Amino acid sequence: MESYYRGCERREFARLPFSKPLAYKVCKKETLSMLLEGYTVNVSTAGLLCTLKDKVNLEDILWLSFDKSILIICSEMEKKSLIYQNGVIGKVVRINQGENENYDVGVKFITRVEKEAQAVNSRISHLKDEET
Repeated sequence: MESYYRGCERREFARLPFSKPLAYKVCKKETLSMLLEGYTVNVSTAGLLCTLKDKVNLEDILWLSFDKSILIICSEMEKKSLIYQNGVIGKVVRINQGENENYDVGVKFITRVEKEAQAVNSRISHLKDEET
């Protein structure tokens, strides 16, 4: 028997509709040089939902660049999140097949505290390698 949620919003952070172009990189040595494009769907201080045409995997670390200047919540996001070269670092936490062979991808922003975790730190080190 299916059960349906009928209560208040379950998310910890409210999401704001925000449809804007997005540039991103997958933080893997073999893909880091590729700047890919998509669109944001909604955003919160903790993450965002975006539409991508290229497939990513759960747990992938992404560098995301989008127009944060017009969002009021961005000052709060930037206090907590890991920002690198004007982009936000996030981890893919959800992937759904969308329309027109696109993917709806949920990304959780990595906090500055989480950056210190060895699993994250080793994967974002590829960003620094690309600069040299």
